[in-house]
Amino acid sequence: MFPTLDDIAKKRRQLGLKQAELAKQAGVSQSLIAKLESGKIDSSYTKVKIIFDVLEHLEAKTKIQEKKVVPNQVIGIQKDEPISKVVALMKKHEYSQIPVFNGKQSVGSVTEKTILKQILAGKDLAQISNLPTEDVMEDAFPQVGEDAPLSLISSLLQTYQAVLVAKRGNVVGIITKSDLLRML
Repeated sequence: MFPTLDDIAKKRRQLGLKQAELAKQAGVSQSLIAKLESGKIDSSYTKVKIIFDVLEHLEAKTKIQEKKVVPNQVIGIQKDEPISKVVALMKKHEYSQIPVFNGKQSVGSVTEKTILKQILAGKDLAQISNLPTEDVMEDAFPQVGEDAPLSLISSLLQTYQAVLVAKRGNVVGIITKSDLLRML
């Protein structure tokens, strides 16, 4: 099935592009993009094809870059494990956050900040170490499919410490801010 002109705006937004950026890469004017998106004109097949080719190229490039970012192994902790084990994993792997699981399902997260809050609350370090992770954990990291655009992932990372990547309902990767920085 052929894409429609409505798909131009949708794909452009998914990629986090401004009309002017798309226009520059496609070699057309920004006003042409605006008019196509608003339905004010029908353009020639050649120009619309060029715009879609650019969008597809950028989409493919984004997905390829994302695959470079997703580590093969997700280091996590079960909700009933003690905080001391979380800290040991964080030290060993030099992570600042860890997803919390109940079996294979993501149910929460623990970050350095989460643990520091416990210390600032005046709790004894030995007491904190023995707490089950579920007593300390915060909300789970958001999950995206493995074909999610990098623009969505980077947008989520502005709010969350990490984003989990799922395939058929199973968590297969984790992307953090430092993973994105390594791409540069």
